[in-house]
Amino acid sequence: MAAKLKITLVRSTIGAIPKHRKTVQSMGLRKLNKTVVLPDDPATRGKIQQVRHLVKVEEVEVEE
Repeated sequence: MAAKLKITLVRSTIGAIPKHRKTVQSMGLRKLNKTVVLPDDPATRGKIQQVRHLVKVEEVEVEE
């Protein structure tokens, strides 16, 4: 089983610094309350750490 992260955008990027906006967009989040599932790896963890005040993160187990 591979671990994945379910990431939901819970705060708007309006007023956020441009670097944070680009980070949120690079994760595939475009609109408020939308969710994406990404692999749990160091790159994803780094992106989450940068915008942790804008997103909600849950761990999910995916059967392969």
